[in-house]
Amino acid sequence: MKRFRRLRANENLRDLVRETSISKNDLMYPMFVIEGSNIKNEVSSMPGIYQYSLDRLDEELYRAVSKGIKSVLIFGIPAHKDEKGSEAYNDKGVTQNAIRHIKERYPELTVAADVCLCEYTSHGHCGVVHDGYVNNDETLELLCKMAVSMARAGADIIAPSDMMDGRVAAIRKALDKEGYINTVIMAYSAKFASAYYGPFREAADSAPRFGNRSSYQMDVANGKEALREIEADIEEGADIVMVKPGLAFLDILKQASLTYNMPFAVYNVSGEYAMVKAAAMKGWIDEKKIVLENITAMKRAGADIIITYHAIDVAKWLEEQQ
Repeated sequence: MKRFRRLRANENLRDLVRETSISKNDLMYPMFVIEGSNIKNEVSSMPGIYQYSLDRLDEELYRAVSKGIKSVLIFGIPAHKDEKGSEAYNDKGVTQNAIRHIKERYPELTVAADVCLCEYTSHGHCGVVHDGYVNNDETLELLCKMAVSMARAGADIIAPSDMMDGRVAAIRKALDKEGYINTVIMAYSAKFASAYYGPFREAADSAPRFGNRSSYQMDVANGKEALREIEADIEEGADIVMVKPGLAFLDILKQASLTYNMPFAVYNVSGEYAMVKAAAMKGWIDEKKIVLENITAMKRAGADIIITYHAIDVAKWLEEQQ
């Protein structure tokens, strides 16, 4: 008889043979910056997550840094939106100002800038729309302008989340041309058209005003296609590749991490966060245990970077375990 339980007999033995561990270094914290002043709006579907105006952003930055968070992912919400999302590539735009603010006050923080037009367009889609259809190649030109503007503001990582074909190659070329050869590209390579994004669209004010995003985001049923998307982004020059969402797509993450010798990120998205929070508030689950189990599963599946709204809580819980 094989006695696997020998190694489970006490806590020290379990710690000794534990295969997967998580640390603060694995965590990236998403933050929402809104144009205006003295604003701290709680996202109703994401308890504990807020939109901050620039003059109040330090409240949350301090919380993150004091708990040992080393990287953040910034989403900007402009006051003005138009058909082509012009505030996305405005060097004095809300996101660019936030990046400069963070790098001035917390130069040790690694800052990733989400690059997509959906938060900036009046129609809420991720690119230039003609007759109800997002034009791929016209959108690439604007994404390149946005990426360069974010790099100019001080972003360490450019994170294109638009799912346009060829955007990694186009952005890499644009960054290199402007001298940003060391700016990292973290591509949302396998980004699915998921129902788990609902709360995010409130947080980022980015819901499409018509239709949906299924013509550019991936079909949730397609695993082989996801691997082709990942391979294409690697060939085009991505430094880090991402699977989004997390929990329902860990099979994709696992297979990709075993196939490609690359750093992988996973996004523990808003719907996943909201479900845990709602159940915890009802007293149905132990929030700490559930979150740590979810994060461990993502790490076990191959994630080197875990983008999560739970990041500050996870960092606190890891401290308590020491």
